[in-house]
Amino acid sequence: QVQLVESGGGLVQTGDSLRLSCAASGRAGSYYALGWFRQAPGKEREFVGTIRWSFGTTYYADSVRGRFTISRDNAKNTVYLQMDSLKPEDTAVYYCAASSLGVSMRRIDYAYWGQGTQVTVSS
Repeated sequence: QVQLVESGGGLVQTGDSLRLSCAASGRAGSYYALGWFRQAPGKEREFVGTIRWSFGTTYYADSVRGRFTISRDNAKNTVYLQMDSLKPEDTAVYYCAASSLGVSMRRIDYAYWGQGTQVTVSS
């Protein structure tokens, strides 16, 4: 079982930056990739990006590529989502998720989910 806890959300203005953290706990090798998803009110939960834990390979949605960066700290079992040049359309609850299957953009491939952290970007 993998436990995920997100933190770092908040209220910012357009153009500001935030760094979200996702602390993962569990047995080593229990997951293959950690992903970030977000869900705005009235919208489907959408893929933001993911990182292969072992190698650090990252993948991003087109909507955030160039603005968001995913990184990891192996010693802390923590993945980060650095968000720069934030826009109002980035407002959403951001979720960290773990997959034991592989790097994926699909929600169904992630078996473990954190509780989410709210990011609000005002104009």
